[in-house]
This record gives sequence, C-alpha cells and structure tokens, in this order.
Amino acid sequence: MSPDVGELVAAFRNRTILVVGDVMLDRYWWGTVERTSPEAPVPVVRKHRASLTLGGAANVAANIVGLGGRALLVGMLGDDEAGRELVTSLTAHGIVADHLVMSSQRPTTVKTRIVAHNQHVVRVDEEAVRPADELEAKDLLAHVESLLAKCDAVVFSDYAKGTLCLEVVTRGIAMARSHGVPVLVDPKGLDYHRYDGAAVVVPNVLEATTAAGIVRDEHRAADRAGAVLLGRLDVGAILVTQGEHGMTLFRRGVPSVTMSARARTVYDVTGAGDTVMAALALAVAAGADLADAAHVANVAAGIAVEHVATTVVTAARLAQALREESPPISSRARSS
Repeated sequence: MSPDVGELVAAFRNRTILVVGDVMLDRYWWGTVERTSPEAPVPVVRKHRASLTLGGAANVAANIVGLGGRALLVGMLGDDEAGRELVTSLTAHGIVADHLVMSSQRPTTVKTRIVAHNQHVVRVDEEAVRPADELEAKDLLAHVESLLAKCDAVVFSDYAKGTLCLEVVTRGIAMARSHGVPVLVDPKGLDYHRYDGAAVVVPNVLEATTAAGIVRDEHRAADRAGAVLLGRLDVGAILVTQGEHGMTLFRRGVPSVTMSARARTVYDVTGAGDTVMAALALAVAAGADLADAAHVANVAAGIAVEHVATTVVTAARLAQALREESPPISSRARSS
C-alpha cells in the first residue's frame, strides 16, 4: 500500500464541502412475496419493516460526513411531515439543516421503494418538479454566498427537481470561482453549458451520451460522449460513470483514463452516484490529483453498490478497500 492512501483518507477529516441541490427522503418498505393478488397480476408484498434514509443532495452530504468530512447543505424542502422527518434525519447524521429553504409551493421530495427478497418491486415518488421561483432562488444563493468562505469544495447535486434552476447554478458557480473554491457537478438535462466554470462534471453514461447527442449503443459511445462534452464546455474535466464498466476521466491535453468497476457483487446502485460525488469532492479538497480522486471515488462507489438501499460509506471501510488493492495515489494530501 502506498502511504499516501492513508494520508489522503485521513485528510478528509479537515475538509468542508458545501452541497447544493435537490434534497429528498428515501423510504423503504421491506417484505416478502408469497402470492399474487387476486385483483390484478401483481405480487402481494407482506410488509415486515420500514426504514428511512437521506436521498439526493442530502445523501451526498451524509456520505461526506460518513467519510470523515464536514458537510454544509443548501436545498429546499416542503412545510410537511416529510420535511420534518428529513430535518430529523439530517440532525442524526450530524448535518445542520439551517440552510434549507422551506417552500410553500412544493412538498418535500420522497421516494418510497417497496423491496421484497432484496429486489425492488415498485417505487412511488411524491414530488413537485418546478424551478425555484425568484424569491426561493434569492434565498438559496444567499445561503451559498454566506457559506463559501468556510468551504474547500462545492458539489452541485442536480436531480432535476428544480432547486438548481439556471440562476442558482450559474450564479452559484460564479460565486465559488470568485472564492477560489472548486465546483463539482452531478448534472441533469441536455444543456450542460449551465455548468460552465465547474472543475469537473460527472454524468453517468446515459446522461453523457444524451447530452452529447450520441447513440448509447455506438462503439465506444462513452469515450465519444466524454470527448464531445469536454470540447463543448468550459469545464476542467468530465468524469463519465459507467456502472459495471467503471468510469472514464477526460481532461484537456492528456489521454483519457478508464478505471474498472470495483464492486465484487452488485446488489443495488441506488445512491452510488452520490457516493462518487462525496468521495471525489473530499479527495479534491484534500489535494489529490483529479485522476487519483476519481480512483478513490470509484472504489467508494464499488462499496456502495454491494449493499441494498442507499448506503453511507465510511472512511474506515474506504481506507480498508484502498489498502487491499494498493491504488496508485500519485499526489500527497495537503497538510492541514
């Protein structure tokens, strides 16, 4: 094992990441299926228990805390019971909820998954998808501006629910750049120019090919999409995640770098992208080269998908996984 691996993960403890985006609540109903309904050709799930986890941008924040960092969270929630549950869950994870904007125009986003025998049966979404209005955007940006001086990196977690409207994204990135704080984006939609100025944009392969206008089943579609997006956008790098095929990093002036998937057994990909963003942001904030940061994020994602349901990866588990495979960490973490 390179000694820099331990230094890098240990350095997460001294880094603060601002997460801005769509917060949500993930509910799980766990049960078993023993018969089919006489009313329709659907399974009857006998519910045994329920659980609740943070989702979306809130899950990014939870993973940052789990990895040893400090997370500051800016987003929107509704004035409802789910919103109160979300605040309670955030507090339990050590995340301050003071920078969430309450909206009277939308409910808190909730995704309820019914799981039987470790398999998703159905998902029910409760949400109102619309861009933040002028007042909401003003409040969100005020929170961003007030927190930037405390941050080592910013993550924009876009789930297309409306928190990251054009004004919040473009002005938020400009604010971060004026403070010299790197911005990492988990994108949505077709127009990635709204993310211009970011240090790295991290789409999955479907998002990347769609945004680049490339048919996904074309030969080397992910490679083509990454190259197209990097050439088209004013961003530092593109990191395309590809599920079981790993991820590929595209930077200017150097060859692309592909990292193989690290999961031994894939049970559930829910929240894996949030884990990638958390680990990537912490590694960048700790001074890692972007290729090494992507490698760390790839390993973290491999841990996340080995569990059913949204999972928070811990610093200890990540450090263990990195030690087991002796990754090529080429740069040393900055001293505190």
